Amino acid sequence: MAIENIPEIYIDNTKESLDLFVYDFKMTSDVVKSKVNLGMNMFSFLQVGKKQVHFADTAIAVNKEQSLLLKKGNWLWTELLDTEAIYYCKLFFFSEKKLTDFLSKYTNNVKPYKEESAYFVIENDDYIASFISSLSSKTFDKNSYSTALLSLKFDEIMLYLLDKYDTKFEYYLHSLISKEISPFKKTIESNVNSNLKIEEIAFLCNMSLSTFKRHFTAAYNEPPGKWFQDKRLQKAKTLLQEGILTPSDIYLDIGYNNLSNFSIAFKNKFGISPTDV
Repeated sequence: MAIENIPEIYIDNTKESLDLFVYDFKMTSDVVKSKVNLGMNMFSFLQVGKKQVHFADTAIAVNKEQSLLLKKGNWLWTELLDTEAIYYCKLFFFSEKKLTDFLSKYTNNVKPYKEESAYFVIENDDYIASFISSLSSKTFDKNSYSTALLSLKFDEIMLYLLDKYDTKFEYYLHSLISKEISPFKKTIESNVNSNLKIEEIAFLCNMSLSTFKRHFTAAYNEPPGKWFQDKRLQKAKTLLQEGILTPSDIYLDIGYNNLSNFSIAFKNKFGISPTDV
């Protein structure tokens, strides 16, 4: 059996590198076994058939009642169990950048210790079945808003699975992220919720302010001031939603010198006053 690199073999060579990609996959009885090298994290949403997936040190059998989230870098051997039928699924690939952006936006981005696993089993339900039906490579290839639509679909399924499996799923998502991080990014991300000024964080990175801003924008695709403000306001919203602390309790820790400036920034970001959360 030849080893295929996916999703590379499914992507038009004329396209640029993609953060999200959908592919309608079918395996028939004439291809009972296949070997693949997985180059991106991938949802395999099963619709028809059943198969067994072999990993380096384990294997799992799945049917149409289940789907899998698979970690990039895996070398997989897939075996069709019912040779009289077909195996049909929707493959939804996503980049590590897309994942880290999602975790930063919607979670506290805590990275607890968790033993790594090559896969996460998803039990299909009515919502997931409806979601799978909405995925089609043809739809997103031909739609002029395909990138925006795919981003919405990615956030949708991720949020649903976070709600369905809670911290178990969140911990697994963190295991999909490469463990190596540059000293620059490590300093940035360890100070997301500090009240240090940009100049002080630049000093910790051993950079001048101008050099820091240039490196930051290259790494995060937006200026540091806006990035830190968005992350800290999101943290403030999470704290206020817990119903224990008040705006007066948290504005200094979020990096604001007075309650008024914090309230204005919060309302500009979320459209409501922090006292109304």
